[in-house]
Amino acid sequence: MGAIVQGGVGFGLGLVAAPVLTMLAPDLMPGAIQVVNLTLPLFTLAVEWRRVDWSGLGFALLGRLPGSAIGALIIVHVSVYARGIFVAVMVLIAVALTARALSVPRNGYTVTSAGFVSGITGTATGIGGPPIALVYQNAKGPQIRATLAMFFFLSAAQSLVILQLVGELPAQALLTGGVLIVPMVLGFLVSGPLRRYLDGGKVRRAVLAVAALSAVGLIAQNVVSRLWP
Repeated sequence: MGAIVQGGVGFGLGLVAAPVLTMLAPDLMPGAIQVVNLTLPLFTLAVEWRRVDWSGLGFALLGRLPGSAIGALIIVHVSVYARGIFVAVMVLIAVALTARALSVPRNGYTVTSAGFVSGITGTATGIGGPPIALVYQNAKGPQIRATLAMFFFLSAAQSLVILQLVGELPAQALLTGGVLIVPMVLGFLVSGPLRRYLDGGKVRRAVLAVAALSAVGLIAQNVVSRLWP
């Protein structure tokens, strides 16, 4: 489902998948989702790499590097329980911002700031798309998808290296991420026809609702497990 959404609009894989994966296997997150985040953008770039906004990408990556360091500190020093709540809260904030489609001017400052926030949330939770997507929301579809794809590819590679350096990338996370590539490919293949025939507004609202419900379920699960371990 996450690959279908991201294949259509340029982001959304983590928004849909991260809450569910964190609920099912918190010890494997965010490493497992970062493996998929690294792979999916290659399909978009194979077709639309010429539409990448290289200038904006540079500013975004400039901001993401220090943000990733903060995200790594969160992973090392924050408990799995607190991380689960953090993932859920980040999803709800991302859903709210995405649903409102706030108008954000695109310039060096806003793109760098978006990259910084994306570095924190992307490294700590696997959800780094919404800040960059908000800045690029008024660009043309191919440019949005291509620029976000290149940003996600480089960001996921950076996050995987950081997770390995801080000892938070178990082999099982890599294996799980590798297994998830299969449904990811299927989702991306389905996204093409659906992008042409479905009403994007209705699909978008449904996806945001599913993501929000997943986040609420994740909070409930963490609270219940805390009260009744």
